[in-house]
Amino acid sequence: GDLSRHRTIIVNDEDAQKVDEGGGEDAAEIDAEQAGDAPDVHDGVVVAMRGLYADVDDGEGVWPCTVRRVLRTRLIEERHPVTVGDKVHFRLEKEREGVQPEGVIHKVEQRRGQLRRMVRNRIHTIVANVDYAVIVSSAAQPSPKPHLIDRYIVTSLHGEITPIVCLNKIDLDEDGSAAAMLDRYRDLGYRTLVTSAVTGAGIEELRELIKDRATVFAGQSGVGKSSLLNAIDPSLELRVGEVVQQTSKGRHTTTTATLIKMDFGGYVVDTPGVKSLDISPVPINEIELYFVEFPEHVPNCKFADCRHIHEAGCAVKAAVEAGGIHPERYESYARIFEEREADYDPAKGNP
Repeated sequence: GDLSRHRTIIVNDEDAQKVDEGGGEDAAEIDAEQAGDAPDVHDGVVVAMRGLYADVDDGEGVWPCTVRRVLRTRLIEERHPVTVGDKVHFRLEKEREGVQPEGVIHKVEQRRGQLRRMVRNRIHTIVANVDYAVIVSSAAQPSPKPHLIDRYIVTSLHGEITPIVCLNKIDLDEDGSAAAMLDRYRDLGYRTLVTSAVTGAGIEELRELIKDRATVFAGQSGVGKSSLLNAIDPSLELRVGEVVQQTSKGRHTTTTATLIKMDFGGYVVDTPGVKSLDISPVPINEIELYFVEFPEHVPNCKFADCRHIHEAGCAVKAAVEAGGIHPERYESYARIFEEREADYDPAKGNP
């Protein structure tokens, strides 16, 4: 529109971000910074977000940084152009007497390993540049939610993150039903873990798995994500909440995603718990790809554009009836597909 037609921002890891707003002053400043001529230019990693401020660690300290105005408009569809885990270039403003120096972020490096969701019709990148997503569920208090695990797996794979399914509070699995649920994912080839912050079960295995990696811990409230991190590294002393007995739901103790450096090597991101996960950023025609048991059956469907919902001659539904695909996994797929289909606009292509 009129507000943006004179502003062009090229976002590419190989090319420079350049801004043309008529006068060319901003473009000249950015070119100078990327050429290494600007003073006080630092490289850092965003470790936390606080409203419009980003805390950036450059290895020598953590600096509160604002985001350059032109950078805020480079991704209109996102809630914020900067997120935890981003590798950024920033410049420290001149220190004024009695005022703590602040930085201004000028560039965000191209991301990899993103965990994203949709919030109020805008994409929210929860974390960027991570290797693993440890999807934490609990054996009880609260009970496991396989559909939420499936959603996290889909959005992790779409964001090129390796999902790991972790069943915590295994000491509460009195009848073994939760462990049986975990077998479903192990049989599909996903890495699985059983842990307990109370007994210490699986803690050493989890510590070795995430060593020297960047890992995000995700899951619903009350499953024990912060407790697990405290067990892995007691020096963290993260705040831990309790499950409300009347509802069997957890209280939110982690309110924002935070990047934490571990003593044994690597980084972890503790994220706020969620009750549901809107994965609208995943294109509707890719959903079947992220249910790993589907692709071998898809070529046998009667129709090339089979959605695997109500079509006759669907090989995926036949596999469900034959026991080759777990009914709850298929139900997860159907729920996700139908939600995406309700939002689908053919005029705009595959959202």
